[in-house]
Amino acid sequence: MGSPHSLDLRTACQKGSLESNSFFYNLSPGALRALDGIKFASSYPKGAVLFGEQEAPKGVFILCKGRVKLSMTSSEGKSVILRIADPGEVLGLHAVVSNQPYQASAETLEPCELNFVRCDDFLRFLRENPEASLHAAQQLSQNYHIACEQVRSIGLAHSAMGKLAGFLLLRATKGQPTKQGTRVLLTLTHEEIGQMIGLSRETVTRTLGDFKRRQFVASKGATVVIQNKGALEQFAGM
Repeated sequence: MGSPHSLDLRTACQKGSLESNSFFYNLSPGALRALDGIKFASSYPKGAVLFGEQEAPKGVFILCKGRVKLSMTSSEGKSVILRIADPGEVLGLHAVVSNQPYQASAETLEPCELNFVRCDDFLRFLRENPEASLHAAQQLSQNYHIACEQVRSIGLAHSAMGKLAGFLLLRATKGQPTKQGTRVLLTLTHEEIGQMIGLSRETVTRTLGDFKRRQFVASKGATVVIQNKGALEQFAGM
């Protein structure tokens, strides 16, 4: 049923090292073939809106390449970034499974490749493939865990330093250990980081500069090295 230029789920969404919490991790070839038969693949440019907050669900989007920003906007127009989705995630899963409006807006941060599956097709796929239902439940659980960790390390912090320290420590869980410290790739702008932790762009820039002067972190381009994890943990109250 896929488009003539469809992305093979077994290649586009399994190449590389997807994490164990990816929807596709250890999914059987039979289930992948079934999903491959009901999805439609598309490429999206940077800044494309996949779905909007409070829209009725039309289906799920399977992220195969690129990154997608999930955000919410207040009645005053203030935007808060909930998280950044990585390849292997199914976007809009909660809305489709619960038949509720999308809780957030989804916007591509860079050129992305995604597979779309309509609501009825995806729900039937889950009913007919129990292992896929388990994977969906695991992703929903992981999303909840991420939200709790974000509230614990960022939302409960009272100072700008505490909020930014919590943000960096969360990113460090997926960082690369080196002799100098934990290397983290931050591809978000200071404004986007601010939207995730409730600070202005100027405050993020100033606070990160303070961390550098204190030699808590070092940075070059999008790469940040956490040199003093203990100091950041003290600011974050961890």
